[in-house]
Amino acid sequence: MKVSEIISGLKQPGFSFEVLPPLKGKGIEQIFKNIDRLREFNPLYINITTHRSEMIYRSTADGLYERVSQRNRPGTVAVAAAIQQRYNITAVPHLICSGFSKIETEYALIDLNFLGINNLLVLRGDKAKHDNRFVPNENGYSHAIELARQVNNFNRGFFVDGTNMDIITDKPFAYGVAGYPEKHEEAPNEEIDMMFLKQKVDMGADYIVTQMCFDNAKIYRFIERCREAGINVPIVPGLKPIVNLNQLTMLPKTFRVDLPNELALELVKCKDDVHAKQVGVEWCAMQAKDLYEHGIKSVHFYSHNATESVRKVLEAIF
Repeated sequence: MKVSEIISGLKQPGFSFEVLPPLKGKGIEQIFKNIDRLREFNPLYINITTHRSEMIYRSTADGLYERVSQRNRPGTVAVAAAIQQRYNITAVPHLICSGFSKIETEYALIDLNFLGINNLLVLRGDKAKHDNRFVPNENGYSHAIELARQVNNFNRGFFVDGTNMDIITDKPFAYGVAGYPEKHEEAPNEEIDMMFLKQKVDMGADYIVTQMCFDNAKIYRFIERCREAGINVPIVPGLKPIVNLNQLTMLPKTFRVDLPNELALELVKCKDDVHAKQVGVEWCAMQAKDLYEHGIKSVHFYSHNATESVRKVLEAIF
């Protein structure tokens, strides 16, 4: 079933969350433990993040350095398959432009098609750490809408070189895209940001997951603006329970989001991460309750594998 259908058919509040593939060389057991911690609350689906390669410098035998590409978290497709098979829960792997070529994306789509994984979250992804702006991979894409177009063409039976294929099943890929209640950091204004979001929905995206947001007033305003723009697909607010004091400054810097003054003042009072985590759980639970009371059918937790806090949030609201 498509994620949009799962959300639209809800009779009571639901939630989803994400997991990160393990670091290269690590096993999948910790991911299973994180899922087991939340499984009793019946998650609607589980997202699996995708991570680009980064360029690093490695010493050679002759004492020089060579620049090589290294991916620290491979395995998104395999993790998605393992989750769907083990738990019979819809797995939603991220498909990103960042660090991937058109052909690499095509191979991922073929593998996912064979595995019967038909839901995606289509994203541009982050810039490389060594770049001051987003630079697409060679023979890759600069924008998520281009990636969505490739998925659409794949669903119609065409490879990137235009040739036909015969592997398509009766379940084409469905996909969601990201929305930004506080505007994408690279958008010149809210109007342009909304224009691009509308284009992605018109392209075929059938639901939207928002960037993490700590202010429900901004989420409600974003949803209202989407409806005014003619965007009528389900919109899933993204929430994140703060887990340590460092995130007081790190989250606004990294994700270009603001923390409401009330939340920031409570975090400033915290003397250690234990208290900060408690504040984070209480704030996130308050947000989720308010969203559900205002008719939001589902929320998405940016857990980043910190499922202990997500569990406490769920215990507080269900």
